[in-house]
Amino acid sequence: MGPRQEAQPALFCEFSLEDHVPPDYLLRSIDRFVDLSGIRAYLADFYSHAGRPSVDPELLIRMLLVGYCFGIRSERRLCEKVHLNLAYRWFCRLDLSDRVPDHSTFSKNRHGRFRDSELLRHPFETTLARCIDEGLVSGQRMAVDASLIEADANKQNSSPKEDWDARQINPADAPRAVREYPDVLDQAAFGAASEVQPKFTSHSDPASLCTAARKGPAFFGYSDNYLIDTDHGVIVDVEGEAEQKTIRGIVFPPNGSIRQAEAGSTKTMLRRVKARFDRHPERLIADTAYGTGPMRGWLVDRKIAPHIPVIDKSGRNDGTWTRADFEWDAENDQYICPEGHELKQVRRNYSDPTRGPTGKGTARYRALKEVCQACPSKAMCCPNADARKITREEHEDARQVARQIARTDQYVISMKPRKKVERLFAHLKRILGLNRLRLRGPCGANDEFLLAATVQNLRKLAKILPAPQQLGKA
Repeated sequence: MGPRQEAQPALFCEFSLEDHVPPDYLLRSIDRFVDLSGIRAYLADFYSHAGRPSVDPELLIRMLLVGYCFGIRSERRLCEKVHLNLAYRWFCRLDLSDRVPDHSTFSKNRHGRFRDSELLRHPFETTLARCIDEGLVSGQRMAVDASLIEADANKQNSSPKEDWDARQINPADAPRAVREYPDVLDQAAFGAASEVQPKFTSHSDPASLCTAARKGPAFFGYSDNYLIDTDHGVIVDVEGEAEQKTIRGIVFPPNGSIRQAEAGSTKTMLRRVKARFDRHPERLIADTAYGTGPMRGWLVDRKIAPHIPVIDKSGRNDGTWTRADFEWDAENDQYICPEGHELKQVRRNYSDPTRGPTGKGTARYRALKEVCQACPSKAMCCPNADARKITREEHEDARQVARQIARTDQYVISMKPRKKVERLFAHLKRILGLNRLRLRGPCGANDEFLLAATVQNLRKLAKILPAPQQLGKA
């Protein structure tokens, strides 16, 4: 039995953090791709020239990246972990004797200069630029999807929609998430996309969605939208989503996040990627939630092939002619039946407005009753009606383009890399632990989504481009 081990403080000690971080450790792998050199210049206008020196903003961002890498989103706990963990100190450029910032520093900067300057988007775009420089993003084929993340809002602390019209809120006494709610009403990702109103609205986070999408108890949440490049599954943009309706003074009416707003978020992300990185995809891959007529029309107008499934209910099960059997005459705005007869949208001015155009994005084309009654093919066309009627969507041309794409081999191939978006969401929730938001309000949700997406891209870079010493070890 050896001597008893007793700690004796040394008079002099040589210690290097560099020697105590393993070569294959995650933080060492992603540190090669973290570029925060431009942050100080980016924030220069948001700091005062008087007063005491502030905490280095690069240190705060590095600590936040550590937290989201290892699922530590509590800032109190993050400060404790950075204080104790040698690898965390090394990544944050802190020596053993350096003091870790107080947890309140994060809140002060996040609600102030970080949010005013949109700083958290800066490291995300810097990391994306590195991915582009390394050849991981071609920008030719992109996929989009969304996933619901539970908000920090209790279902018990909510009110039915009919109670909100009479609910008066004093902005001075309202929580931060409630005060921020009117500021995002004009943003594209938060614009009104539907007249649907939720049954309940949260008092602490009114912009969050009340949903039972998981086929369980209803909860409040936000929709996290990812736009990825399918070559290597790199996230090229991220957008939080919460659907609101109009607001009157200080009365906050019913609202909520609904899935129809996903199309608006997609347009925002595609425009931003085009403006900042000059990436314009030749095709966009998505599921049926993005297959609305206006969305397809928007994509086709911008020369983006919509690789999106088409929900087509024009088929018939009784063996009679379907809409596909009728020829569309775009020049004369009419359909031509197989017998050569015309189906027009409006033949005269009706005194009953319900018999004319619907005005809801759907046009109805009809044949003359006397023509159909004398037609020898009536049994194959409209055996149970006096005349044949056909409806046409407002963006039917774009829907036809999507139908033609769905018959190609490229479409079958496109459906496989679309699953890369779902894998990223699984990684977000299971590995990074982002099952529930900690920050409230649409701004807080966007902050968390941006930090998580930045970490995912950094981990992608570290995985695809390992360090030379890791290659030698392998």
